[in-house]
Amino acid sequence: MCVNSFIFVITWFDIYRKVPKDLTQPTYTGAFISICCCVFMLFLFLSELTGFIATEIVNELYVDDPDKDSGGKIDVSLNISLPNLHCDLVGLDIQDEMGRHEVGHIENSMKVPLNNGHGCRFEGEFSINKVPGNFHVSTHSATAQPQSPDMTHIIHKLAFGEKLQVQHVRGAFNALGGANRLQSNALASHDYILKIVPTVYEDLGGKQRFSYQYTVANKEYVAYSHTGRIIPAIWFRYDLSPITVKYTERRQPFYRFITTICAIIGGTFTVAGIIDSCIFTASEAWKKIQIGKMS
Repeated sequence: MCVNSFIFVITWFDIYRKVPKDLTQPTYTGAFISICCCVFMLFLFLSELTGFIATEIVNELYVDDPDKDSGGKIDVSLNISLPNLHCDLVGLDIQDEMGRHEVGHIENSMKVPLNNGHGCRFEGEFSINKVPGNFHVSTHSATAQPQSPDMTHIIHKLAFGEKLQVQHVRGAFNALGGANRLQSNALASHDYILKIVPTVYEDLGGKQRFSYQYTVANKEYVAYSHTGRIIPAIWFRYDLSPITVKYTERRQPFYRFITTICAIIGGTFTVAGIIDSCIFTASEAWKKIQIGKMS
C-alpha cells in the first residue's frame, strides 16, 4: 500500500503525460509535416555543428604597446630590386629621432647581381627603434658617387615584425609588396610615408604573436644636393600608431551549442505541432461541412 502511494505521488509530478496509442489518429498531413520537421532540424543541427567546430576570429582596438618584451625594437624585412644600379653602389642607411644614424648597414643583408651585373636585388633584415625615423636605399655609402644613379625599382617585400600566415585574417602586412616604379624618372627620389600599426594575434591556446601592419602614401620628386648634383634615394619614413589591432581566436562554448540545439528541437516541434493542429482542425471542420450539405 505504501509503495503504491509513493508511486502515485511520484507520477503526479510527471509533466509529460502519455496518451494511449489507441486514442491517437495518424494522418498523411501529420506524416508529411513530421518528415519536413526532421529534415529541417537536421539542417539546422549540421549548421550549428559546423559553427561550433569552426574557429571565429574577433578583432578589437585598444591603445597600448603590446610587445613590451621587444626592447623597443621592431624587426624589418626588406627585399627590393634595382635593375639599373650596380650592387657596389647600393646601400641601406638608417636614422631615427633617438639619434641613430647608420650609413651602409650590412648586417643580415645580401646583394644579388641582376642583368649581368648591371642591376641589384637587395635583401636585408634589420631592426628599428619604436620612434619616428626612416631607412633608405641610396648610393650614400658608396666610395664614389655615380654621375646618373638610376633609382627605378620594384619592391618585393617590406614587412615588420613576425610573419603572420593565418587564414581569414586579411591585413596590410606587406602593403608595398609588388610596388613597381620601373617607369618612373630614373633620377627621381621616392618617398614612402608609412604609418605602422601594431598587431597582435592570439590563438585558442592563448599564445600571442606580434606583427605590424602599415598604411602607405608615396611621392616622387627630384632632389638636389648642396653642390647642385642630383642624388636620388628611396626613402621609407615611418611613424607608429598608438592604436593596436588585436585578433583573437574564439570557439563557441559547449553550453551555448547545447542550448541552441535544444531551442532548435523544441521550437521546431512546437511550430510543427501548431501547424499540424491547425491543418487537422480545418480538415475536420471541412468534413463536417460536407457531411452537413449531404444530409
